[in-house]
Amino acid sequence: MNNERQTLDIIEQITRNDGTKYYELANVLMNGRAEKAAELGFIKEVRILKLNIPHSSAVSVYEDYVNENYTVPPMNLKEWVEYDKPEGKVRDAFNEILKANKIISKEE
Repeated sequence: MNNERQTLDIIEQITRNDGTKYYELANVLMNGRAEKAAELGFIKEVRILKLNIPHSSAVSVYEDYVNENYTVPPMNLKEWVEYDKPEGKVRDAFNEILKANKIISKEE
């Protein structure tokens, strides 16, 4: 398990096993765990939508939240953990990141 502070610089689209999709910020290490989760059947698919996103203040807010509340999953995954995005500062920052990187429209 890697408990070092993670820098998030990738936007992924993750497809759950029920076919629904969601977005997540990650890095190369975390993307590798998502790929492994797909191989093991915990999720259906992971796609990288954006690489090397700008490290804005919104990214810092979400990055702090992830580092304070989650750890990088071990390579021998037993489950897939979907990160919560609580209402308020964290969700607002996350949505701002998606809009700034043209993943969702400004109206969403």
